[in-house]
Amino acid sequence: MKLVRQVGWGRALLVLLAIWLLVLVLFAASPVFRVPTSPEPDVRTTQRLARAFHDLEVLKRQNAELRTLFSDINVGDPSLKQEQRDALFQDLQKKLQRAEKLLEQSHDSEKYGGIEPREEPSIQYEKMRRKMSNGVQEMWYYVSGELKKMQKQAQALSPQLATRITRVLEEGVVHKRSLLTDVDTLAEVDGYAAWREKEASDLSDLVQRRLDYLQNPEDCGSARKLVCNLNKGCGYGCQLHHLVYCFTVAYGTERTLILKSRGWRYRKAGWEEVFLPISRTCTDPSGRTHSHWPGRPDTQVVDLPIVDSLSPRPPYLPLAVPKDLAPRLSRIHGDPIVWWIGQFLKFLLRPQEATSNMIQEASVKLGFKRPIVGVHIRRTDKVGTEAAFHPLEEYMAAVDEYYNLLEMKQKVDRRRVYLASDDPKVIGEAQRKYPEYDILGDPNVAKTAAVSTRYSGSSLNGIILDIHFLSLSDYLVCTFSSQVCRVAYEIMQTLYPDAARQFRSLDDIYYYGGQSSHTQVAILPHHARDMNEMNLEAGDLVGIAGNHWDGYSKGKNLRTNQIGLYPSFKAQDRIEIADFPTYPQVPLVRSNTES
Repeated sequence: MKLVRQVGWGRALLVLLAIWLLVLVLFAASPVFRVPTSPEPDVRTTQRLARAFHDLEVLKRQNAELRTLFSDINVGDPSLKQEQRDALFQDLQKKLQRAEKLLEQSHDSEKYGGIEPREEPSIQYEKMRRKMSNGVQEMWYYVSGELKKMQKQAQALSPQLATRITRVLEEGVVHKRSLLTDVDTLAEVDGYAAWREKEASDLSDLVQRRLDYLQNPEDCGSARKLVCNLNKGCGYGCQLHHLVYCFTVAYGTERTLILKSRGWRYRKAGWEEVFLPISRTCTDPSGRTHSHWPGRPDTQVVDLPIVDSLSPRPPYLPLAVPKDLAPRLSRIHGDPIVWWIGQFLKFLLRPQEATSNMIQEASVKLGFKRPIVGVHIRRTDKVGTEAAFHPLEEYMAAVDEYYNLLEMKQKVDRRRVYLASDDPKVIGEAQRKYPEYDILGDPNVAKTAAVSTRYSGSSLNGIILDIHFLSLSDYLVCTFSSQVCRVAYEIMQTLYPDAARQFRSLDDIYYYGGQSSHTQVAILPHHARDMNEMNLEAGDLVGIAGNHWDGYSKGKNLRTNQIGLYPSFKAQDRIEIADFPTYPQVPLVRSNTES
């Protein structure tokens, strides 16, 4: 039987070789290889020719593999011993696999615009690529900010000079867009796009499987548990971040998270009426021993307070990421902590069927379509207390800049904005002032976000929709002082290999409520030029307070305790790492038997 099977393999390979030779002939005769009559072929024709020659080269390599394989088909030789036949058959299988791999690479090349895929980039390359992009943006913040100050002074003294500065700004921003486009294009043509997608998918899958393992113990009766009460006295975005905080502590202590959500201010029946339960096997908060945080390692059930009252504070609170994942995260993502938080939200926000249907119906009704920029404008309780007022024009200037940059790379059929706000008048204002845009938004949803109606079923549906569509947008414009926008930004990270730069905040840098210190490392020295600035030496640690988006950030030099401004490009974020559990029970790679 084995000999028959091996001879069958030989015949099949002969047929396969004949087919590939026919394909080569057809490719050679294809119109794509005909020389165009125009002396200057257009870009599309040139690209098609390049793609065709690439395919031909791949086919030649495949054909060579098959010829080698065909020349070795002598498994039917009666002089061969069984062991020799088996060894030869295994060798033939390996060669066939190499040929199949070449075919897969050809398909990958087609998917990524004819770029030959490479195995994987170095961490130095990925970090430098992101640093270049950030450096261009920070340089423009500085140059444009200084020129605008000079422009204001020149308007009274020399109108001609003011006009000249305006021209420099107009031409300078085009230079900035061109540089950013080049840096972005580098990631598209360097051959690592397939690796980035796969690595991001594999890393997310690993974390999701670890969370599933943690949340579904075989024996709930003996499992160690951490109890979290959902009803923190704040809004929906704040409560989501409270829940993520509980989950990160559960992950760090290897305790199954038990969520108490009955009587939730948004839905009295609890979390499970809107989203899937966070456990299939363990929802009972009881146990043999019970205590408040921190308990002891052998305490079965521990009650967790809100982060504001947490003492002692464990090392794995945000902004810390797991030590075992940090090397991979540092290479794949520009802001690892945002990716890490996004993974918990991905697990938590799995919708019940009714919620999923609501989202789908809203998407159809809105006509949600890409490209689109998500804009979140907070107007009511935050303004004047936690955040400054920003006019609509400031948000839309950032939207304009995104589309101006995008149009350097592709044709945009229509500029679209998904506008979310707690003030329904903002949507009408945007539609009147910006008729060249398709402004998508529901004033009724905005009404339910008002303080007087915020904690209701309709308000919950509205905020779920707003966050969902904001996170699906290609770019976010908002104020990071709002938790709604930060949640949308965190969820966005689960949809792309790296969406760390796909935002423009008009006020704060990204932060997490109750976080540990946000530290940067000075990479270049700086000597203060006035009383507002501070000195830096390379290697100094800086506690960053914020980015002024004018080329400068504010912080505290932890070596000298000096507080002041410093050029943003002269320091970079330090990734905070903690010794989280590594969950050895969960394999690093999903097995073929897992669904």
